[in-house]
Amino acid sequence: MTSKYKVLFLCRENSARSIIAEALLRELAGHRFEVFSAGSDPAARVHALAIAQLRPGISDLGLLAPKSWLEFTGEWAPRMDLIVALDGRVAEYHAPDFPPDERARSFEKVFWQIVRRVTLFMELPRYTSPAVPDATDAEPATRERDIVCPS
Repeated sequence: MTSKYKVLFLCRENSARSIIAEALLRELAGHRFEVFSAGSDPAARVHALAIAQLRPGISDLGLLAPKSWLEFTGEWAPRMDLIVALDGRVAEYHAPDFPPDERARSFEKVFWQIVRRVTLFMELPRYTSPAVPDATDAEPATRERDIVCPS
């Protein structure tokens, strides 16, 4: 029996970058990855400009909603194979207020950066086939987790 790799994308508000990464990986390689996103201080809703970037190519936008990372910390929570921080300062991030047209260009730029990174991630040899359950599934406390931060 095989299972999907579980991936959690983190960003402070979980309204844009982590949502975009979640949606893209699910759309492009959902057959290999079970994808989640969350944040330390989740927003009330997904940012409208993130939805605008995703709308043309994502089949199920209804799955996207900001969530607290606390949803992924309990014993009942799914055990992640990979945790990706899309914000180097998740707990202390404060974005400046940009003019609306500048913000739209910023979202487009970030969207394509995430597309490139998610595409590269999908091609890593370690993740080219589904995860196979092993003895580490029985002992989640000793299971190794990968945490990737932006460079």
